[in-house]
Amino acid sequence: MPNTNKKVDSKKNLLEEKVVSIGRVTKVTKGGRHFRFSATVVVGNRKGLVGIGTGKANEVPEAIKKAIQAANKNVTKVAIVDNRTIPHEATGVTGSAKVLIKPAKEGTGVVAGGSARDVLELAGVRDIVAKSLGSNTKINVAKATLEALKMQRTAEKIAELRGKKVEEL
Repeated sequence: MPNTNKKVDSKKNLLEEKVVSIGRVTKVTKGGRHFRFSATVVVGNRKGLVGIGTGKANEVPEAIKKAIQAANKNVTKVAIVDNRTIPHEATGVTGSAKVLIKPAKEGTGVVAGGSARDVLELAGVRDIVAKSLGSNTKINVAKATLEALKMQRTAEKIAELRGKKVEEL
């Protein structure tokens, strides 16, 4: 199945950013300990654009800056129905992390935990239920949530792919 998600120029849109995780790695040498940091960041405009990026550096602010640059390069458009929820149920898998997302009635809010919540909120989804299955690694849960969002297809998109009208479906 071809990937119909288009890369979007993020320069025109003001994207919010949220740090999902910061990791510290220690390398022990005869001269002492050397610390390096990795950061994972989610960016989005709360109107259907969202991206995830990771960055590594010797200092935390540098790692976050690199992660933001990487996330801005990976921004994709996701399908949102009625400006509040998703078209259908989907499961995203990255590594051992699985995330199940389901559309919800108006007023439900974002029922999700951890990094899945960050991705969904910055994507602009307001009513959704998400369940993290399997591994709960922050980075993989965030990526699996984005995968599930990328799988979303609206009725208009499916009709267009089949060469039919929405009423014929």
